[in-house]
Amino acid sequence: MEIGELTYFTIRCFKEVFKKPYELKEFLRQCYSMGNRSLLLVGITGFIIGLVLTLQTRPTLMEFGAVSWMPSMVGISIVREIGPMITALVCAGKIGSGIGAELGSMRVTEQIDAMEVSGTNPFKYLVVTRIMATTFMIPLLVIFGDAIALYGSYLVEHLKGDVSFALYFNQVFDSLEFGDIVPATAKSFFFGFAIGLVGCFKGYYCKKGTAGVGIAANSAVVFTSLLLFVIDFIAVFIADIFYDL
Repeated sequence: MEIGELTYFTIRCFKEVFKKPYELKEFLRQCYSMGNRSLLLVGITGFIIGLVLTLQTRPTLMEFGAVSWMPSMVGISIVREIGPMITALVCAGKIGSGIGAELGSMRVTEQIDAMEVSGTNPFKYLVVTRIMATTFMIPLLVIFGDAIALYGSYLVEHLKGDVSFALYFNQVFDSLEFGDIVPATAKSFFFGFAIGLVGCFKGYYCKKGTAGVGIAANSAVVFTSLLLFVIDFIAVFIADIFYDL
């Protein structure tokens, strides 16, 4: 039942994107708000991921005399999988729950109904702008998180192995190929779309009064997190097929 409603919600969103007015000002405001509010959290998370991944992996590579492969291994791991996935999960908790709670409170307090009565299209103004904002902002946050994670990894290598900044990042970029960056970037757009879509869906159809606002925010995070893993599996499966061709 809910999957059918979400499918209809998605189709309606695609239809409304191409209809006027385009609400560009609200779209830009949402982009700034989502990016600005999530930047610090994504940066801290990425930095810690880089530190922990390098600290945990370095002793094992030293046993095999392969510590020189550390920049390549960390770079590929973060760019291809860890960076996009962790950043998306962080944003699902930060942005997805915020959208669900915001739209849910507007539904409960009948602000959305008032917009419909006044002739404004609330779906276009509230839903489409937020979904488009998450779709375009999550990839940018992923790139930022990857860069901070790699820098955190470099700090560990510099302190423990006296590796220079130029040497570390030359090895990272030498190990990365076009086929590593494109799939990771492409799936981050789908991650952003899923975060905005589920958050808006849960909030826009919020029920059960004020208690429903909390339910909408909580279910938005849970449902989005599961959906992100499904999207990630599909993206990796498709990318693997292209690698074999």
